[in-house]
Amino acid sequence: MFSAIARRYDFLNHFLSANIDRRWRRSCVQEVSRRLAPGTARFLDIGCGTGDLSLAFSEIGPVIGCDFCRPMLRVFQEKLARATPRNTVFVLEGDALSLPFPDMRFDAVVSAFVLRNLIDARAGLREMRRVMRHDGVLALLDFSMPRSPVIASVYRFYFLHVLPRLGSLLSGVDGPYRYLPDSVQTFPGPEALEALIAGAGFKEPEHRLFAGGIAVLLLARADHRRMDDA
Repeated sequence: MFSAIARRYDFLNHFLSANIDRRWRRSCVQEVSRRLAPGTARFLDIGCGTGDLSLAFSEIGPVIGCDFCRPMLRVFQEKLARATPRNTVFVLEGDALSLPFPDMRFDAVVSAFVLRNLIDARAGLREMRRVMRHDGVLALLDFSMPRSPVIASVYRFYFLHVLPRLGSLLSGVDGPYRYLPDSVQTFPGPEALEALIAGAGFKEPEHRLFAGGIAVLLLARADHRRMDDA
């Protein structure tokens, strides 16, 4: 599904969100940066896709972008060849449920619009924690459903009727932009996700809502003292 839209993915993300997605990524970087100790931190971007979040984090430290969709990674590599990141960026093909890294390797693990797509979100979270140092920062950006009745009704109409048609028309592929609203509507709300994150061995879970609740940023810290019972 993601392979089919790889070449149009960036354009469609920015167009269909009216470029608000760029602001969400910048906010993610700012929130993580505030929680890290001074000095160079090592970042892992899981499900990095075409690399927008990885490149954003490269402004504050070296990044490994990891994804199992090779056509997306090819686009990322082309983008990286044209970029001048402040810190090193590596691109790696790998599975979020079986990360090819040793334990406690990264100061922060981040992702954008990935958790919702994992076949086993709790297993994915446990794997994220495994590769993070104790007290490392977790930051997961994803879509959500607005809580305001007015915003929710307008958003639901756009999300269910306008976005799938526009996405299919502009990408030339039908499935992905019909899958998107279906997956978001069945995705747990922020409080349920905080509980899921805590249950996977993280502490201090919290969230930030963007654009009236259209997107959510989930934040937590790895707690390796709970490794045995997570």
